[in-house]
Amino acid sequence: MTAVAERRAVVMGGSMAGLLAARALVESFDEVVVVDRDVLPDLPVNRRGTPQDRHVHGLLARGQQILEEYFPGMTEELRAAGAVTGDVTGDVRWIMDGVPISKGHAGLLTVSVSRPTLEAHVRRRVRGLAGVRLLDRTEVVGLRFSPDGQCVTGVRTVEAGGQGSGSTLAADLVVDTLGRGSRIRRWLVDHGWPEVAEERTRVGLTYTTRCYRAGPQPSPGDFSVDIVATPDRPRGAICARIDGGVQVVTAYGILGDVPPTDPEGFLDFLKSLSSPEIYEAMAENEEPLDDPVPHRFPASLRRRYELAERLPSGLLALGDAVCSVNPTYGQGMTVGALGSQVLRTHVAGGRVPDPAAYFRDLARDAVDEAWRQALSNDLGFPGVEGDRTPEILADQEYMARVLEAARYDGAIAAAYTRVLSLVDPPEALHADWVRRALRPG
Repeated sequence: MTAVAERRAVVMGGSMAGLLAARALVESFDEVVVVDRDVLPDLPVNRRGTPQDRHVHGLLARGQQILEEYFPGMTEELRAAGAVTGDVTGDVRWIMDGVPISKGHAGLLTVSVSRPTLEAHVRRRVRGLAGVRLLDRTEVVGLRFSPDGQCVTGVRTVEAGGQGSGSTLAADLVVDTLGRGSRIRRWLVDHGWPEVAEERTRVGLTYTTRCYRAGPQPSPGDFSVDIVATPDRPRGAICARIDGGVQVVTAYGILGDVPPTDPEGFLDFLKSLSSPEIYEAMAENEEPLDDPVPHRFPASLRRRYELAERLPSGLLALGDAVCSVNPTYGQGMTVGALGSQVLRTHVAGGRVPDPAAYFRDLARDAVDEAWRQALSNDLGFPGVEGDRTPEILADQEYMARVLEAARYDGAIAAAYTRVLSLVDPPEALHADWVRRALRPG
């Protein structure tokens, strides 16, 4: 009897998108190897590979739903570890141009937790899956191709830091989750493939974060206060309770407006916002836990794999390796989770995925809506360069009316946050009942 060859998938990158890709793949492959250059510990610690992990992270409601589907009991596990949960509208204080939106109830659970804690819990669950192996302290330095160059058949690796000789890890499928710094486009060009087009929207975002011992303010009844940057007031901040007794404050400015990293300057920046709640609470908080730390995000980025003329078989991508948007919208981890579900569908039953079909579905089901929201919002700031098409201008005008109504109509506020959470489609904000609520008078 001839033995059936085992099928192996390699995931490049062990961050959230990579871990969720591994969870999706393990249902259809005998072995899934996740390769990352960092140490992948069991404990929640900051990692070099996620330099933004000290700042506020948002797990949108759709992301929470997918995590719970993949890992039953995960929400309660995070809550036991100190995470705070609540309704995305009813338990969050959203403030725009100094005015809070109404307290509706969206019926959507959202999780407020630090990125290291969330990632550690997901990593532990993935590590426990039969057939999954986490290969840390190992860096992918290239792809291996079939003799005719038409198929990716594995990856070339070296020990992190460049010590020792390299090796090759064979694979039936390679998935790129290396983030916006992925070198896959260059490696493909080096092997004679057409360059994949990119789109960028330069936002010049800088955000600065400081953690405090949690106090009752700025809003005792809410786990998060979000002062949203708008074209009229292009500075913002988020103050969220996380990880049992910690309050994280992330202040941000766009187009080169940099929140200071000295404690006094940080407070002055908070004081300049459209609403005083966060500043007043933090000015009275006598227990800062660290010094302010900055992070820069130059541009939203989308790699248009779905428009590529041709692609090799055996290679797919998802998460920030495909689309990385302005992080103030909190979409990144949820877009990665949605992408993992597209991946799961395309490999189900041991199928060999067609890259063209996969990337078309990834665009439609995971990327398009998040990119549309981010692009429309970013282009609302006059200094952000980009093509303000009639469709974008119409969307901006309509959304301004929605947000005006959301100040006094809780149902409109809830409908808005359900779309923002990538649960409901944008058409939900154009339903007849919404249009009637927006009519003058």
